[in-house]
Amino acid sequence: MDPVPDPVPDPVGEFADVVRVLQAQCPWKAAQTHRSLVRHLLEEAHETVEAIETGTPADLREELGDLLMQVFLHTAIAEQAGDFTLDDVAREVTAKMVRRNPHVFGPDAGAAAGSLTPAEVNEVWEAAKAREKAHRTALADGIAPTLPALLTADKVLDRMGRAGTDPALASVGDEDAGVGERLLALVAEARVSGTDPEQALRAAVRRRLTPG
Repeated sequence: MDPVPDPVPDPVGEFADVVRVLQAQCPWKAAQTHRSLVRHLLEEAHETVEAIETGTPADLREELGDLLMQVFLHTAIAEQAGDFTLDDVAREVTAKMVRRNPHVFGPDAGAAAGSLTPAEVNEVWEAAKAREKAHRTALADGIAPTLPALLTADKVLDRMGRAGTDPALASVGDEDAGVGERLLALVAEARVSGTDPEQALRAAVRRRLTPG
C-alpha cells in the first residue's frame, strides 16, 4: 500500500479550506455549478465502486478522496451562494443518523442493539425513514431517475413488498413476456437470494472480459 501523507492536526478542515480556495481562485472550479459538476460526481462515484469491487485499499483511499472532493466542492459553491455550509451538511446528516438508528441512540439503546440481526436493523431504519417521508405516496417517490435500471427495479420491488403488493408480477413467467419483464423477474429472484443484481451483473461482465 502506498504511504499515507504526513498527518496534519486537522486534515479534514485543511482539505475543506483548500477546496474553498480552489473554488474561489481556480478559473475552472470558480466557473462550475452544481449542475455542471453532476457528470463528475457520477464518474467519481462509479470509480469508487470499481475500486471497492476490483481495486486495492490504496485505490479505494484515492477514489474516496476524489469523491470527497466532489462533496466539498458542492458545499463550497453553496457556501459562496449563501445557501448552506459544510457544518450545515454535517449537522443534518448527524441528526438523520441519530433519528434512523434508535437501536443505537434511542432510549432503549445499548444491549438491545447487539441482539438485532442486520435484517432487523434494516427494518428499524426503514420504519424511521417511512415516518420522515410519510408525504411520499407513489412507489417511485424519492427514487432518483439517474439510478441504474437494475438498482431502480430492486428498490421498486422492495417498496412493493413493503406495501403488501406481490412484487413477482404475474406476467414475468409467461413465454411471451418481454425482455424487461424477464429482467424484472431476475431482479426479484436476486432479492430472494440476497444478491445485489447490479454487482452480480458487473461481476459476470468482468468474467467475460477476463482472458481464459
